[in-house]
Amino acid sequence: MSDENERNDEDEFREMLRAFLEGNGAIDPAKLAGAAGLPADAAGLASLMEQLQNAMRAQGGAEGVNANAAMEQAKSHALQSVQPVSAITRAEIDQAFHVGGMWLDEVVAVASLADTPEVITRTEWIEQTMPLWVQLAEPVANSIGEAMGTVLAEQAPEEMRGLIANASQMMKQVGGSLFSMQLGQIVGRLSTEVVSGGDIGIPLLADGKAALLPQNLSEFGEGLEIPIDQVQLYLAVRELAHARLFKHARWLRLNLISAITAFAQGITIDLSALEEVAGNFDPTNPDELRDAITSGSFIPPKSDEQMAALARLETQLALIEGWVDVVTEGAVSRLPRASAIGETVRRRRASGGPAESAFASLVGLELRPRRMRDASAMWQKVTDAVGAEIRDDLWSHPDSMPTAEDLDNPDALIARLTGVAAGVAPELDDMDRALQDLLDGKDFTQGENNEDS
Repeated sequence: MSDENERNDEDEFREMLRAFLEGNGAIDPAKLAGAAGLPADAAGLASLMEQLQNAMRAQGGAEGVNANAAMEQAKSHALQSVQPVSAITRAEIDQAFHVGGMWLDEVVAVASLADTPEVITRTEWIEQTMPLWVQLAEPVANSIGEAMGTVLAEQAPEEMRGLIANASQMMKQVGGSLFSMQLGQIVGRLSTEVVSGGDIGIPLLADGKAALLPQNLSEFGEGLEIPIDQVQLYLAVRELAHARLFKHARWLRLNLISAITAFAQGITIDLSALEEVAGNFDPTNPDELRDAITSGSFIPPKSDEQMAALARLETQLALIEGWVDVVTEGAVSRLPRASAIGETVRRRRASGGPAESAFASLVGLELRPRRMRDASAMWQKVTDAVGAEIRDDLWSHPDSMPTAEDLDNPDALIARLTGVAAGVAPELDDMDRALQDLLDGKDFTQGENNEDS
């Protein structure tokens, strides 16, 4: 590109930005769509401009994620390929849930679900999960909005800085709208990949629901050369196991979501990286900005505290996935091709599954159960040693949950559990022993006697 063309592009973008800030709408929506990672089709551009104009008109509007904009964008993506659920398919999956529930009763000590499992479409999955996606994405959206306002003010030409400074609030709202539409793209794409409500490891559906997505389930089964009724039954059992676990351990969902949200709230934006992209931004080629947003490159390396929090999250996810894996395998032992389906599911989860890119983009968090196989092996050993009731009782409270050390040494965990089952009091560590001595008055009494003497 010649120097003259470069100057023309720069002047053109500057005039677009000035016009946009002045509110006359004279901005090329195709370039904004490209920067936001959105397709430059007529419907996408119309939706983009509608959301931006809403942000322009909003006086004192909320910053961060616009849930309605994200919902509309996600649905527009999903509707390109969504298929209705036939009555035959719905009946088949209802039957799979019915049989799967009976099989699961034989291998777990957790209660069945009060609500009937659901058969849902991609758009219904979007509607039911979007509130949680918004909650998880909000902290990063706010951070990006603040950073964009700061960098834009610093990078703007001298003659425009006053205008941009006066429009900082509006720019945050516009940034929030663009981020919301990016969120919609991610959730919309995810809706074409997930097979169930618990497919990504955390319960996205409210109220502990269990659900399968027949269209995605069918695509999952393609190429496996396994009868679809076996795939339906296996995935129904797995989904029921996941939903039952979170119903049994009522603290678990809030614990997981709070940990992810706390991690996201600790994220800062790398202003130097954002400044570099903004300084070199070519309005005719928005790929660099889009790639930077979607790859999470504006998010700096994790701190030591975040790394520790991530390790705890990964351990908890591995424990969940490992338990679900073990009880599912126990329940579907009658299925001729259960092992082949199970191995496909495990490989999919171990590689990050459909959620990895979503979490990486939204909160800079590669959320995968890296130790899932270790957790499965531990849960199987526990099951063989003490049975389902004592195994499942470990989920009754966060303090009774196995730890990363238990994954390293399952035999020590089993020794504790068998000792408790036999009526042997567990061995106290130093802190527990000191607390017990204090409660018994031993150290306190001794200290008083020494003072009196």
